[in-house]
Amino acid sequence: MAAYSLSIIGVLALCLLSILLAIHSGSSKGRAGVLSGPVLPADDSNPLYRIDRVHMNGVEALTPFVVPAVLAMMVGVGPATLAALIWVYVAIRLIHVAVYLRGGNAAKGGSIRTILYVSGALVTIVLIVMTTVTAIRQGYL
Repeated sequence: MAAYSLSIIGVLALCLLSILLAIHSGSSKGRAGVLSGPVLPADDSNPLYRIDRVHMNGVEALTPFVVPAVLAMMVGVGPATLAALIWVYVAIRLIHVAVYLRGGNAAKGGSIRTILYVSGALVTIVLIVMTTVTAIRQGYL
């Protein structure tokens, strides 16, 4: 598994990001005197809403990426290729978080934020396809 150390660190970074966003969301709501749960009104100009949504976006994207990443290590996807995919995804997620938290036009749907989210989804699809192909070639499927 040493060959996958960069990939493992990347997966752990994604998990840590999710936890940090949960803490940020919860503490921001607490300071504002808002109960846990969805922030209303659902408005991108509301910083609490953006914090909550960026956390939920991260949670929603985590499992569909991390599961194939771990499976990729198990079936033997090339370590350098996997590390590159994981770290591209980490970079996309970090930029997505920064853009969304910053607010303004870039944080509104249909703009840079959406492009980043879709880019992350495309990297996830590439990872799933590569893992599937490798699993077939290695005789797992």
